[in-house]
Amino acid sequence: MPKKKRKKKFQITVSFNKLLIAVVLFMGLFFSGIYYFSHHTYDAYNPGDVNQKHKVFINKILPAACRAQKQYNILASISIAQAILESDWGNSGLSVKYNNLYGMKADVNDSQAVKLSTQEFVNGKFITTTGRFKVYNSWEESIISHAALLRNGTYWNRQQYQDVVNSDNYVEAAAGLQSDGYATDPSYTKKIIKIIEKYHLNQYDKHK
Repeated sequence: MPKKKRKKKFQITVSFNKLLIAVVLFMGLFFSGIYYFSHHTYDAYNPGDVNQKHKVFINKILPAACRAQKQYNILASISIAQAILESDWGNSGLSVKYNNLYGMKADVNDSQAVKLSTQEFVNGKFITTTGRFKVYNSWEESIISHAALLRNGTYWNRQQYQDVVNSDNYVEAAAGLQSDGYATDPSYTKKIIKIIEKYHLNQYDKHK
């Protein structure tokens, strides 16, 4: 065989071998990638389902919050944010066992009330105490009861939560919860506003 032909054949063989090696390497990387993504997609690209659970909770209580807004003039964002904060997204024992999303207290004549320990902010610090809490048949009932309390006030002060009722935006309403004595936690207003803004709950508020 002529020298030039042998050289050309050699070059073709080398080129083919290089191509074959490249193909093998590519296929190895390709299938390695498939293996990696099939075994790591959840951890790397879907870190838990916390956000999905939050969405499910909001959607579950949204109809009742909107109903409370229409019936008692309490912003839906306030009802939802308080439920999130007070019940830890519906995971608290009080909300799971007794459908009480807001830690609503019961009066002495309520025979269905349950006694549980709770945290109260007293004299500059949180203390553990025992309280009597209402029992509801559903979360919806709890939401409506909570809105009715804000609208109608307490038996000793029917105007107690009027700053919340009369507010036409969530910032003022959240501040009203604090100033009107709804919560003892000094950071309550900030916590409510942070929740509303993080989850864009004000989109559900109907302009008053």
